[in-house]
This record gives sequence, C-alpha cells and structure tokens, in this order.
Amino acid sequence: MQTIDSEFDLRTYSQTRSWVGEHWPVLLLALVTLALYAPVLGRLMRQWYDDPNYSHGFFVPLLSAYLIWNRWGKIKAVKSRPSGWGAILVAGSLAVLYLGSLGSELFLQRISLVGVIAGCIVYFAGWRRLRAVAFPVAFLLFMIPLPAVIFNQIVFPLQLLASRFATSCLETLNLFPILREGNRLILDGYTLEVVDACSGIRSLSSLIALATGYSYLAERRIAIRAFLVLAMVPVAIVSNGIRVVITALLVNYYGFRAAEGFMHSFSGWAIFLVSVMLLLALHGVIRKILRRRTGLRLTTGAATS
Repeated sequence: MQTIDSEFDLRTYSQTRSWVGEHWPVLLLALVTLALYAPVLGRLMRQWYDDPNYSHGFFVPLLSAYLIWNRWGKIKAVKSRPSGWGAILVAGSLAVLYLGSLGSELFLQRISLVGVIAGCIVYFAGWRRLRAVAFPVAFLLFMIPLPAVIFNQIVFPLQLLASRFATSCLETLNLFPILREGNRLILDGYTLEVVDACSGIRSLSSLIALATGYSYLAERRIAIRAFLVLAMVPVAIVSNGIRVVITALLVNYYGFRAAEGFMHSFSGWAIFLVSVMLLLALHGVIRKILRRRTGLRLTTGAATS
C-alpha cells in the first residue's frame, strides 16, 4: 500500500514539475504583473469595500474566471499561435499605467491591467485565443469604478428620475400632500432628499453586470443578450423609484427612524432580488415566445409540404 501511495505521489510530483517547467514564463510574468499592480489592486479592493456603489467588484473577477472555466473545452480547442504584437499591447498598457500614476488618475491605472492581460494572452497564445476569451476579459471592466466626472453626470439624472417617479406615484395614490423640488420630496412635516445612495446607480451597475454575465451563459443569440442587458436600465430605474415611494410612505406615517437602518438596507436588497427575478422571468418569456414561433413555422412547413 505504501509503495502504491509513493508511486502515486512521485507521479503527481513529476506531472506538476513538468507543468511548471512548461509554463514557467507565464507564471513568472503573472507574479511580476501582480507585484507591479499590487498598489493599484489594493486601492481598488479598498474602494469596493468602502463604496457600496462598487461592492459588486468583488464578484466580477470570480464570475470572469467561472466564464472561462465554463467554456474551457472550447477555448482550449482553439489553436494557439503566439504573436509578438502582444508585447506591443502590453507595453502600451504599461505606458497607460505610467501616465495614470503621473496624473494620479486611478481609472487609467486600473484599466491598463485589462490591457496587460489581453496583451499577455496574445503574446503567449495568439489573437484567436484572445477572441475565444474576449468576453470574460472584457467583463473585468465591470470591476473598475467610473471616473468621478462620468459618475456624477449619471447620478444626478438618476436622482431626478427617481424623485419624479416617486412623486407621480404618490400623487396618484393621493394619500397625503407632496411637493417636489429637484431631487427633494417635501411631505407634511418632512423633507426627503434623494441622495447619491438612493439614485439607483448601485442597483443599475450591479444589475447590468449581472445581466451581462447571465445572458452570456444562458443565451446564444446576441440580439437577445443585448435586449436583456438594456432591459435592466428601466427595471433598475423603476425599482429604485418604488424604493423611494416606500421610503416616503414610511417617513410620512412613522418618521425618519422607520426608514433608516435595517428597513433601508432591507428594501434595497428586496428590490434588487425582485429585479433579478424580473430578469429571469423576462428571459423565460422571450424563450417561450421564440419556441412557439419556431413550432408554428415547423407546423406550417409540414402542412405546406
């Protein structure tokens, strides 16, 4: 028994050693890249932890790795043809990293990492292999926070949309008087402001990332993939508006304390889960419609023949 175990251990050790010997340039380059981007990745993960708008960033690399693992058979079947153009792409990405560090521009520093990964794939495996993993690599862009200038341009219109939607719903219900001034809702004795955290940017960015990954795994048709992703924009806006309506009702009848703390967090998670269920339901309805159309075409073709 000991002899069998020792032979197994020796065989495993020799296989591991041969694999490391074959791929040592890739492993060495990966270690160098991690060391080079350690400060950038450290600040990035700190922002994921501190900023709830980008907390989904923790899951993006994991989902990207899963997407590669899920299609690994097809990816491995693509013939590897290393290309020197990958070195040029890596050099250009490192130049972007250097420029970003000079100007303290975090977005440039972070996005250069995706370029380095793409360049390494081209250098060691070629353009065809990069095309095979293009989606999982591009999916990593969802983990990078937007520049503050672009973020602010998106947040303020979302605040206005949420406040307008909530005001329209509350005026339709006609339960109590309400007045809107910009992104502020003036109730009887209370003023509710739709701040950045309530703008819907958090659920919008998370839902779009989730819908993109889900559609890639569950749907082959590109048009339907794009539709599912785009559909999350109105879903996120409407669901966040409903959350503002619920908050306004709680504040009006029970005061600010009732809408803070647990209830505020719970309503956010509940609305997000409902949005995810709407994504799955929407995809299910589309599939059912397409199956019916396909069945009708087959039936019509059989009847004609």
